[in-house]
Amino acid sequence: MNEETLKQEIINKLGITEDKIVIVRQRRLTCEIEYSRFADAFKILIVDLKFNSLCALTGLDEADKLSVIYHLSREDGTVLNLKTSVDKNNPVLMTVTATFPSAEVYERELVDLLGFKVEGLPQGNRYPLTDDWPLDEHPLRKDWLPKGIS
Repeated sequence: MNEETLKQEIINKLGITEDKIVIVRQRRLTCEIEYSRFADAFKILIVDLKFNSLCALTGLDEADKLSVIYHLSREDGTVLNLKTSVDKNNPVLMTVTATFPSAEVYERELVDLLGFKVEGLPQGNRYPLTDDWPLDEHPLRKDWLPKGIS
């Protein structure tokens, strides 16, 4: 399937506008979806469009919101970067570990480094920060300053 055909199929299946998806280059697409529609879109991409591998998650601090990019791939080598955002003051996500158990380590990074709350994330050790790191300090937030520095 070529990129333009796949782009149109994603637009139709997700019910998004054309400006929400971009063909970056051969076998690389980016798509943005509101978080309120994320769970349904995620399921469609995996089940219907066969993006059945999670390559990575990337967290971003974008001033008033926190964003996550889910890097998904298909067996034909096509990668879709699915971006969604939540309010920085209440950065709650649902875990995707039921679908992709390997997401656990990435979701722990989102919690530790950016302060996301990942509902449904299994109990476990902190990662990558040590267990004695202050719970309210998230070093990848743009407004973070270590205690004692002003």
